[in-house]
Amino acid sequence: MQRIYFHKYQATGNDFILVDNREHFFDKDLAVVQRLCDRRFGIGSDGLILIEKHPKYDFEMVFFNPDGSQSLCGNGSRCAVAFARLLGIELDQTTFHAYDGPHDAEILSDGKIRLKMNNVAKARSWDQGMILDTGSPHLIFFRENIENFDVVSEGRKWRNHESFGKEGINVNFVARVDNHRIFVRTYERGVENETLSCGTGVTAAALASSAHKVKSPVAVKTLGGDLEVNYQLSKQGGYQEVFLTGPAEKVFEGEIYL
Repeated sequence: MQRIYFHKYQATGNDFILVDNREHFFDKDLAVVQRLCDRRFGIGSDGLILIEKHPKYDFEMVFFNPDGSQSLCGNGSRCAVAFARLLGIELDQTTFHAYDGPHDAEILSDGKIRLKMNNVAKARSWDQGMILDTGSPHLIFFRENIENFDVVSEGRKWRNHESFGKEGINVNFVARVDNHRIFVRTYERGVENETLSCGTGVTAAALASSAHKVKSPVAVKTLGGDLEVNYQLSKQGGYQEVFLTGPAEKVFEGEIYL
């Protein structure tokens, strides 16, 4: 029987299991990942994050969705930075390696974490929506009155659309509030449900909102709390100097036996 010591963090309601794997005791068995993330038979979370050593950067962030698939996770990245500081790996500024390459991050004076995302290519139109890849692919639909919208059934329909193959796509429903504010709800692949917040989804929604006269900085409301996205438009029509800022908080720590 294996004992796993873990920490639980949340970032605007997106919750994650974090494990210090610098000694590589965790063998990345996908069945174990799935069990740990299960809300009935495990700890329960929107994903598992391993902190590992990296030869060039302060640390490596290895992220798994609850189904064992991998991608960049924006909210999880901020939790990883907060956890790394708890482990004594870095100070208030860090560079770490994630699924889509290196990222800079900074812990601000108010405790929020400012994460630099990679440059994002120009959004492309698809059906009535827009597609952007912010480290994970996102389909964006602009809607009104999404407070009572059936995100799960609508999101699942588009997530599994044949156009996106076996891997599918994340689906975001966005309401424009004013020139600097939007409200976002997200159906996440890998979780296969609506989450209270999605960092890469929020970022994609904020960037796509530039086509609807929403300007940077963009204040983003999610069901789990508030985030901010800053960006610059590139000459190629894409986005550069993209930053996602928001809280990341430790909830508890414990042990689980498998």
